[in-house]
Amino acid sequence: MEDKFKNLPLRNGVGIVILNKQNKVFVAKRIDNPKDFWQMPQGGVDNGESFLTAAYRELEEETSIKNVELIQEIDGTTTYELPKHLLGIIWKGKYKGQKQKWFLMRYLGEDSEINIKTHKPEFLEWQWIDLDMITEVVVDFKLHVYEELKEKIQKIIN
Repeated sequence: MEDKFKNLPLRNGVGIVILNKQNKVFVAKRIDNPKDFWQMPQGGVDNGESFLTAAYRELEEETSIKNVELIQEIDGTTTYELPKHLLGIIWKGKYKGQKQKWFLMRYLGEDSEINIKTHKPEFLEWQWIDLDMITEVVVDFKLHVYEELKEKIQKIIN
């Protein structure tokens, strides 16, 4: 990492693992990455906002999903640093990566309620996948985050 980025802080963020009734995981393909990478809903925490409030807000902003119940706040936090080609670009260059608090939630609605064509769309398409698949579809610099999440979620739902 270049010296000018080394001292940048990590952005506070949240992530949401949404399970449907079959325990499949919601993933979506980002608009700003044309490759075949998928992610779970996630985003930044606003000043004065709690992690859980941010999680509900981000989930609704990105997917229109409101009909969920919190299963569990996932222990600890995860962090990742941006790859060199994204440093200084993403988040207006203010951060070198993200420190995230994740939440596991159950989707109680119908698939027809999910709408990624939001006010500021972030995703091209979405799908439900097996938990085992999440580490096979994620962008490489977030792989360790998804490996850790997969392990923790398996313990919770088994």
